[in-house]
Amino acid sequence: MGFKSKARKHREARGESSADRKKGKKKEGELSCAIKSCEGWADKSLGGRSISRIDAQDIWGDGSFSEAKGRVKVCKPCYRLFKKETKDDKEY
Repeated sequence: MGFKSKARKHREARGESSADRKKGKKKEGELSCAIKSCEGWADKSLGGRSISRIDAQDIWGDGSFSEAKGRVKVCKPCYRLFKKETKDDKEY
């Protein structure tokens, strides 16, 4: 019997239950997305990013977001939307 199987076998004896380790548990963020129409979280651990104020104006328009120090904190779905919209704009 290996290490992992022994740990699983004695899990209940230690006072742990399978409900405590439930996979797929939703994390709660601390930093909300700066886009006013979005309810997501912009934490880096949840996939959030920071884009420039000018880039955010190009995609969402003026006044539809809040900024901090010239940067706009966005959640993962909003960042993916930004990347799709600016995909063809890049010049190499």
